[in-house]
Amino acid sequence: MTYPSPRDDARVTAPAPSLARQLREKRSEMMLLELEAVALRLFEERGFAAVTVDDVAAAARISSRTFYRYFAAKDDVLQVRVVQRSEELRGALARRPADESPLHSLRVALAGVLADEDAALLRRWIAVVAATPSLVKSVLGGIALNAQVVIAEFLGERLDQPSHSLVPTMLAAAVGGVVQAAQTRWYFEGGDLVTIMSESLEVLERGIGTDLTTRSEGKRHSRLRPEPAPARQRTGRTESAERRRRS
Repeated sequence: MTYPSPRDDARVTAPAPSLARQLREKRSEMMLLELEAVALRLFEERGFAAVTVDDVAAAARISSRTFYRYFAAKDDVLQVRVVQRSEELRGALARRPADESPLHSLRVALAGVLADEDAALLRRWIAVVAATPSLVKSVLGGIALNAQVVIAEFLGERLDQPSHSLVPTMLAAAVGGVVQAAQTRWYFEGGDLVTIMSESLEVLERGIGTDLTTRSEGKRHSRLRPEPAPARQRTGRTESAERRRRS
């Protein structure tokens, strides 16, 4: 009779999620997406402020109580897309080759994630947010707490730096800005979102370069000091002072 090794025992004590649990999680995910789709349609048709939780629940054929099992408020429906894209991006980045340029990995991974998204639903999401200024702050906050964190963690790992350090954080913010600008351009001008996003991130990649290892937070810059005056000017002032002294 053979006994499991410590590693085997660790696998035994940490079993994979049961089929029942996987089914519950899948049903929960499907419900979130269904509620998002229904809510976005109502928000676009009537305006965000005019739609109530009861309206969304009725259109989705559920009770308001069931709605609140998934969302604390109707505003939270706008976070579904942010969280879902962030998790998809995390998985896509994990599959990129380790020897690939980090910014190139981000460009390819984001393009793949966007290719799988429902373009019509994304356009509706942007329309609702754009038409409701009160939502912008919470949506941008959700992006900062989800997508930008995923990007900063990826860059930190690739650059062997803490994810909260300067370089990963600033690069993640730059990528996030490009993503939002590319989506806005696509929304107003049309075209293929994946192509626009890839070309936009390529601009950032070319501007920053592929070698990010030389950019370190540890470099300190001394305070700016006034440059000394040119030798000719210093000599001229000295001669003038000497003439005044003699006179």
